[in-house]
Amino acid sequence: MSVVGDFSIPAEAFALESALSAVPEMTVEADRLASHSPEEVFPFLWTRGGDFDRFHRALEDDPTVETADAVEHADDEVLYRLEWTDDFHDLVHEMIDHHAAIVEAVAQDDRWNLRLRFAEEGDVSSFQSHFEEEGYSLEVNHLSHPTEPRQREFGLTAEQHEALVAAVREGYFAIPRTASAEEIGETLGISANAVSQRIRRGSGVLIRSALRIPDDVE
Repeated sequence: MSVVGDFSIPAEAFALESALSAVPEMTVEADRLASHSPEEVFPFLWTRGGDFDRFHRALEDDPTVETADAVEHADDEVLYRLEWTDDFHDLVHEMIDHHAAIVEAVAQDDRWNLRLRFAEEGDVSSFQSHFEEEGYSLEVNHLSHPTEPRQREFGLTAEQHEALVAAVREGYFAIPRTASAEEIGETLGISANAVSQRIRRGSGVLIRSALRIPDDVE
């Protein structure tokens, strides 16, 4: 049975400590569609929420980065194409060698949040033991066993998943909006009110799954 773990690690022990310190409000996220070949590690990073010029300069001076090029601008985000140093390549490959598949990597301020998938429960323990011995402070925030349909990995109900997928497909989130809750409801055979509730609740579940939310926020 596979295991998905949410880990956090200080930037100083992983990557981009200098760049993230220079622009602590910037959020950095590895592009989920990028394939990680043995020759490339996180080749594309999306950035948002900070001073892009200052961050670009900091990226170029960061000791974990060889080269950094802005290749795409989309709304309030910038996509960077990076070449990392050998030390960072070696660290990521070491994680992979210890049976961790990197599903997601997001950073802000001085920490990275990593979502890792392991084929077996025992792989998690050996992974943690190895990196503790190597001096890495990898903190485990959450472990789950995604045995149900994929939407359940993020805490969504099947109905919320269906409504969110339909909303994206039909243009409910587009600017300008090209589909109303009523129209999505007609597609799904439910009321507009039910659509709105499923979208709101499902969005809340996804946000709490993807972002670090303080415990006192309801």
